[in-house]
Formats: sequence, structure tokens, C-alpha cells
Amino acid sequence: MTDMNDIAALKSKFAGLIDEANDLPALDAVRVAALGKKGEISGLMSTLGKMSPDEKKVMGPALNGLKKDVALLVETRKSVLEHIALEARLASESIDISLPVNIKTGALHPVTQVMEEMAVIFADMGFSVKEGPDIEDDFHNFTALNFPPGHPARDMHDTFFFPEDENGERKVLRTHTSPVQIRTMMSEEPPIRIIAPGRTYRCDSDQTHTPMFHQVEGLVIDKGTHMGHLKGCLMEFISAFFETDVDVQFRPHHFPFTEPSAEMDVRYERKGESIAIGTGDKWMEILGCGMVHPNVLRACGLDPDVYQGFAFGMGVDRLAMLKYGMPDLRDMFNADPRWLSHYGFSPLLQANLAAGLS
Repeated sequence: MTDMNDIAALKSKFAGLIDEANDLPALDAVRVAALGKKGEISGLMSTLGKMSPDEKKVMGPALNGLKKDVALLVETRKSVLEHIALEARLASESIDISLPVNIKTGALHPVTQVMEEMAVIFADMGFSVKEGPDIEDDFHNFTALNFPPGHPARDMHDTFFFPEDENGERKVLRTHTSPVQIRTMMSEEPPIRIIAPGRTYRCDSDQTHTPMFHQVEGLVIDKGTHMGHLKGCLMEFISAFFETDVDVQFRPHHFPFTEPSAEMDVRYERKGESIAIGTGDKWMEILGCGMVHPNVLRACGLDPDVYQGFAFGMGVDRLAMLKYGMPDLRDMFNADPRWLSHYGFSPLLQANLAAGLS
């Protein structure tokens, strides 16, 4: 017959085995040996039915206490082992970011690199980055930008239209990132100083045009903004981007959303198949710009008698072509790894004005 000494001995025995278990499978084996259907403690519990009432009064509580004590020891040890296992797993999966990385394959696309360079330059001038949806409604893509219904300039954008919805309206793939400017002016109080990089879409494809391309547009709205600020901002950007002194000229132009409007040209010359920016006697149009039209300010709920500003827009892909000597815009979207290995950039390269952009 089992006595209290046997119970104490069993508790000591299993406490030792539990403490010696070095992993979860070993601990579970001890649990089964003690508390499983055929375990020692379970076997003792089954003998209670054969005991006299007086024996049950003594042994019943003792055996139940043993069972609970061993179960608690198992759970406590299980928590410890789970923590040890987790720490070991985290240690095996961790990466020491202080170690040098040897990247033999993979490169940043030139568009990504140029967008990062542009963001760094404009951030240094105090601009923040804003983004918006690729699918736009007519108001944000055209009407608020002084393209009234039936305006002939709408046809200049070669727009991709969606089928009419239940209200008879047709969404569009945005033809420029200017809708981001509209959304910003309608949701934020001036002063505003933002750039809006992103994908844009027009039904056009040749050596210098693709159906999907990338733009960066800029917007400044304040009470004292004038054309001189626009010219100074863009001249500083172009010199920083091409990392050399660049001669520029501004020619009068027309855009529905700016007045007065201009195109900015840079001096260049051809050297074989490449183009050198900043030298020569030829001029190349590189971006469009102007003072924000009063009608655009009114559409966004701003008083043109109080606020004025300037806006500009340029093609990221074309700037990449000019800066890094790429002959055909379409190659950027052909998914050819040979092209990317030649024109791509190291993923570890961080564009900054102190050490150089590229």
C-alpha cells in the first residue's frame, strides 16, 4: 500500500526528471510517464477505489496534490524551454546589419535612382513628398486644373478612359500627377511646398514616349510667391541634379493650369551618341512650369487675391536618359536583365548632396 513517503519520493523523482529535461519533447515524455493514462501517478490514482473510507480520506487529497504539483512543475519548465527555443530561433535568424554585404546580383532601376536623387534635392529646399491614386476622376484630372468640359487641351493628353459608371462618369488613368496638387490644396492650408512623384499614363509610344511613364511635379503656394522664386528653384534643381553648372532659358508657353507659363530649356551638345548637358550651342526643353492659374486656386477653395504660387512638372524617365546616356526610353520597360545590369545602380547607394547623388 502506498504511504506518504512514497508520494514524497515520487514528487522528488519527477521534479528531478522535469528539471533535467533539455527540450520540449523530453519534457513531454516525463509528463506522459507521470500523468499519462499509464503513468505512475495515474496508476496510483486508480487504486483509490480499492481503499477503505479512512484510507481515502488521507490518500485522496495527497495523490491529488501530487498530481497538481507535478503538473505545475511541467508547465513552469515548459515556459522556460519555450523561451529558450524562441531565443535560439531568433539568434539563428538574425542578421548583423553592421557586416559588409557582398551583393553580386540585383540593381536599382535608373527610374528609382533618379526619383531618389530628385527627392533628396527638393527635400533640401524644404519640399515634402505627396502621392495620390493612379485612377482619377474627371474633376481632379481635368476640371479643377482649368480644363473645362469640351476644352481642346483635353485631347492633347491622349487619355486612357474607363467605361462609364452608373452615373455616366468615366474614370481615367491619370495623365499627370497634377491631381495630387489639387488634393493637397483642397486638404491643407497654405503655405504649401510639395513634390508629387508617380506613374502617369498616356496613349503614346515611340523612342521618347511610353504609354506609362514617371513624372515629378512640384507646387508652392504662399502669399508672396512670384516668378523669380520659380526660376531660382528650378535653376538650383537642374544644377544640383546634373552636378554641374547648367545654362538654362525660359520660353513663354501655354498650359491651362498656369499663367504665365513657360518651358525651361538647358544648353547641351551631342558627343557621338551621348548628350553633354551644360555645354554646346543647342537648347533642349526639359520641363514645363508657370504660376498657378487663379481658376485652379478658386477650384481648390483658395482666394487668388491672397495666395499665389508656382508649379512645375518634368519626366523622370527622360531626365534619366539625359543624365545617364540612355538612347531609347522604351528599354526602361523591357524587363531585360542585361540592360539593368549595365544601367542599374547598387542597392546600397544612398543619394545625398554631401557625398554626391550618383
